[in-house]
Amino acid sequence: MSTSTTTILPDAVAGNWVDRHAPERLRPWLKLGRFDRPAGIWLLMLPGWQGIALAAAERGRWPDPLLLLAVFVGAALMRAAGCAFNDIVDRDFDAQVARTAMRPIPAGQISVKQAWMFLVGCSLVSLMILLTLGWVAIGLGVLSLGLVAGYPFMKRITWWPQAWLGLTFNWGALLGYAAATHHLSWSAALLYASGIFWTLGYDTIYAIQDIEDDALAGIKSSTRRLGRHVRLGVAGFYAASFALLIAAAWVGNIGPLFLPLAGAFALHLSRQAAAVRLDDGPGALKLFKSNALAGLMVFAGLVAGFWKPGVSF
Repeated sequence: MSTSTTTILPDAVAGNWVDRHAPERLRPWLKLGRFDRPAGIWLLMLPGWQGIALAAAERGRWPDPLLLLAVFVGAALMRAAGCAFNDIVDRDFDAQVARTAMRPIPAGQISVKQAWMFLVGCSLVSLMILLTLGWVAIGLGVLSLGLVAGYPFMKRITWWPQAWLGLTFNWGALLGYAAATHHLSWSAALLYASGIFWTLGYDTIYAIQDIEDDALAGIKSSTRRLGRHVRLGVAGFYAASFALLIAAAWVGNIGPLFLPLAGAFALHLSRQAAAVRLDDGPGALKLFKSNALAGLMVFAGLVAGFWKPGVSF
């Protein structure tokens, strides 16, 4: 058994299901798609679920479970395709950064040609799912490809690649809303904007892990740009996210049961911001992963918000 195939990547949980249960030959492919690190799947999927829940709550309904399932599968596959593309573009940078040097491409487990085949396969299955969601959602899905394609290059040209990731990862809020309603609205746009600042905050925290290696490799990030003001920056991003979320709920006339879970979301984010330490990479990873729970709070709040006083179901 080769050491490189069984190496647990630094940002994967020890004992994750890929390293414990997946056949050895499949492990590099699953790691290329980051299936050993499911936090990213949640963070890409949850804005889509939130968009679906927002649309349902505005109409006084429960979210469509089949639509939620379609978004979950599509998000998992598109996240895998996006990670493969990112690794293809960044393979030389990844080889210089301790956290990423053992990823399948820089480690020599998967060739660039094979990675392209993986990317195309995941994308085609995602496309089949997208084609069932209506023309507005299809159009949004096509437009998202530009965001996905541009992301790996942002760290070369701007100090704020985390903002571009926010634009990309939260596109599902618009797509999920459109899949449920076949149109867009100001409430969906505000939810999308809230997600952008949420991602800007949690990915700034995530980049703390690489701050020294990024400086050596010349990779830009909001974390490096903020420097010793990173905690204040994260707090500001999260405050903006919460304010925009409340605005989305207000414009969408979401019921009052949304508010307790929105408050829990705000408390969770404030605790994250208070705990940020520029010299604590492992702590930063833990804070980053906790955002799956934060996103679930928003989703649950929007689901609960379908009830409005004076309306019986």
